[in-house]
Order: sequence, then C-alpha cells, then structure tokens
Amino acid sequence: MSWLAKTLARPVRQGPLALGPRLRKSSSAAAAQKAEAKYKIVDRAANFQEKQAKRPDFEPGRPIEVTKHPKPQWTYGQGVEGHDASTPHKEIDPYAADRPMVNNYRLLISGIAPRPIGLISTVSGDGETKNLSPFSYFQVIDHDPPMFIVGFSSRPGREKDTFRNLKEMGECVINTVSETMIEAVNASSIDAPYGLSEWQISGLHEAPTSTVKPARVQESVLSVEGKVVDIKEFGAPSEGMSVAGLALIKATRFWVREDATNQEASHIDLEKLRPVAQLGGMSYGRILSTFELPRQRWHDERPRNEALAELERRSMSSRQRE
Repeated sequence: MSWLAKTLARPVRQGPLALGPRLRKSSSAAAAQKAEAKYKIVDRAANFQEKQAKRPDFEPGRPIEVTKHPKPQWTYGQGVEGHDASTPHKEIDPYAADRPMVNNYRLLISGIAPRPIGLISTVSGDGETKNLSPFSYFQVIDHDPPMFIVGFSSRPGREKDTFRNLKEMGECVINTVSETMIEAVNASSIDAPYGLSEWQISGLHEAPTSTVKPARVQESVLSVEGKVVDIKEFGAPSEGMSVAGLALIKATRFWVREDATNQEASHIDLEKLRPVAQLGGMSYGRILSTFELPRQRWHDERPRNEALAELERRSMSSRQRE
C-alpha cells in the first residue's frame, strides 16, 4: 500500500479539544537528519546579493494604475482569442515512484499563484511561548461565518510551531502582509528553535486583542482574531518527517487600520493595504495595476444578447429531445 493510501486510511484527529494535550512524538534525530539531507524545499539563494545589486530599486508608494480589462469587446461564447488547441499538455502522476516530492512542490507554488500570505501569531499551550510565522498555504474560504484555512506541509524533524500551538491553544491572529513589512515578515520564517520568539527576530510590534490570547501585528492593515474549529492531520510521508495537516479557523474579531477603511468598515483601500503575494521559488509579487470586470446576471444579459438567447434555445431543444 502506498504512503498516501495508508495516510488516508489512518484515523484523523479533529479539533483542539479532541486533541487535548497529546502531541505526536518527535522523530528520532537520526531520521530527521536523514530527511533534512533530502529536503530541498528551501532555496539556498546562491549569489543573491550579487544578483540583487544589478536590479532596479524598489519604488515604494508607486501609484496603482487602473486600466481597462484585457478584452473589452469580448462577447459570450467567444472563448480565448489566440488559443492554440494543438498545444499539448503533459500528464503528471504526483505519486510516481521516480518523481521527487520537491518537483510537486515547485510545480504547485509556481502554478498556483499569486497566493496570499497569512502572517499568523500564536501562543503555546502553557502560555509561555509566542510564535509568529508567515504561510502561503492560506486562504479565506467564507464570510458568513468568516472562515479561514491554513495548511502545514511536512518537513524534517518536529512539526511547525504554529501547528503545535493551534492544537494546544486553539487560538490565533491572522495578519495581512503589506509591502513595507515584507523583510520583517520574511525574517519571521526563519527556523528558530522552539521557544525563541519571532517577534524579536522580526522587530514587528505586538498589539492587544480582545477574544484570543495571541497578539496581533500592529503594522498589519488588517488582523483577524480566530479560534480553531477543526484540525486534520495527514500523517508523515516518510520517516524523519513531521506530520502534515490543516487548520480550519473561525474569525472572532476584525481589526482594520482606520485610515484604510470607510465609515462602515466594509472596504479596505488597496493603496493602503499594498498586499504582497507569494509566487514560485523565493519570488513575491506586488499590485501595480488593476482592472474591473463586473459579474453579470442572466436576467440582465439574456434579453440583450443574441448569443445567450441562441444557447438557451439549443439547451431547451436538447432537453425536449431527451
């Protein structure tokens, strides 16, 4: 049986209350060292300073341009202009015996992009240790109620401190990341020993919260206090690797910088938010240009568009024949 089949067949633990204080035992040091030798997720960034010196300076505060959307004359049924249907695709089995795990990682982070960064603050179960760490396996998944998901990939040795803290304490703050913060946020991703706080490493400032114990990041335009609703563990793919999993988090409070929102706190000014997105490798993206494209409603579009009317007639005719 493959490691994936074994993992899926294994019982899944759910939620901080069900987990209790019990934690997965750490892998042996020897196994972790062996796994580390094969672990190639983190780029070593050879000659980065030399490459950096040849690049143009970053332009802080550069105005965000709003343009027309790409094809203003596009109409229903038109598809994608210039698409070459003869261009082949390569089929990939992510579980093939000769396919290194790192190839899946690099393919996905370069293809599923841009990805938002959730800067997550947590506290250990005993309340003694604070942690701050960025995650790009992160997303808001609903607004009523406000729900978020965070993924924790497997790695050599012990599990990620944030995952451990969420299982022990069941609380966190999710903080947005702006251009001005990115160096400090990147510093918080360093693999510091358990018990050493990334708050001091990054120089970011703690701000008070009202429904959870972890602090929020003062520098973030938007912070979300949240409590764990559910936790899933997927198991460790090989000896020496930590458990992988995800956390489902329900928001309990929002904090938004006053100069970045409107009177109703129903919008955040993009010029103030200045979000940074994770791309492939060590690359990040910033927002320099946007366009607007409203969603359409059938009852508005159908009466004035012959292409939609024809599609509707064909659909009705097909159903009648059936």
